[in-house]
Amino acid sequence: MIAIIGPTAVGKSGLALHLAQYFPAEIISADSRQVYRYMDIGTNKPTPAERASVPHHAIDVVEPDEDFSLATYHQLAIEALKSIQQKGKLPLLVGGSGLYVWSLVEGWRIPQVTPDQKLRRQLEARAEQKGSQSLYQELQDIDPVAAAKINPGNIRRIIRALEIYETTGQPPSQSQRKKAPDFPVLLIGLTQERSELYKRINLRVDKMIQRGLVEEVEQLLKKGYSPSLPSMSGIGYKQIGQFLRGEMTLTEAIDKIKYETHKLVRHQYAWFRLGDSRIHWLDVSETEEKATPDLIGVTLDKAKGIMEGFIS
Repeated sequence: MIAIIGPTAVGKSGLALHLAQYFPAEIISADSRQVYRYMDIGTNKPTPAERASVPHHAIDVVEPDEDFSLATYHQLAIEALKSIQQKGKLPLLVGGSGLYVWSLVEGWRIPQVTPDQKLRRQLEARAEQKGSQSLYQELQDIDPVAAAKINPGNIRRIIRALEIYETTGQPPSQSQRKKAPDFPVLLIGLTQERSELYKRINLRVDKMIQRGLVEEVEQLLKKGYSPSLPSMSGIGYKQIGQFLRGEMTLTEAIDKIKYETHKLVRHQYAWFRLGDSRIHWLDVSETEEKATPDLIGVTLDKAKGIMEGFIS
């Protein structure tokens, strides 16, 4: 398996699509938001033409109001992985959700804990009354290892970790054992000088607005999907929802989306560390002058070379 990883907007999807022209490959998405149907612009899903040219997996698999967990993703991705390998093709794992990527690369054994809606509502109510920090502090007391891997503002993941503990009686970090895959894995990371990456993000957000992100959120709300759903709390959807409710101007919403995406990048680099010797890092900044609008160019040649050496 080849994993193409790194922060958002750095060019992972574009590189994967180009590589699939040289290698018989199929793509497994490692994006926690692209799993939801009808949420295309704000998640920057591959276009229908791109998905027709290269088969994609783990995209558009649930409705926005359906539960979706790491365990669900892991099962879907493993099934896709086996299917691709049985066809004699190369699985390309592509995305920036560190939790999803490492669960496959490191062979996590995910606890199959059925969602407890009553417990979730109780924890959500506590978070509203006392703040998310109170739940995060409880998780730190129970399992500091698991807490260290979760953003203190990510209520959904904090609640899931507490749910696993309440159901199994075990700290989540202990229940997530690892067993390395029985096939070789290559990790190619894309990175870029931070200020340039932020510029790229800002441009992408502006394009999302031009492509109709506001209208996409309007349609989701008209379909009856509540702003309080985990799917609707994603960057872009939350802020545009606030704009549509009159809580901020469109300009303020756009600025907030850019700011939150910059924060996401910092969190992603905590998952994909530049000093991680397992990752073959390619600095996109070094090839900008020779890159196509899709940020390929010399980066493509370097990635091809690494992959050819790995496969041979």
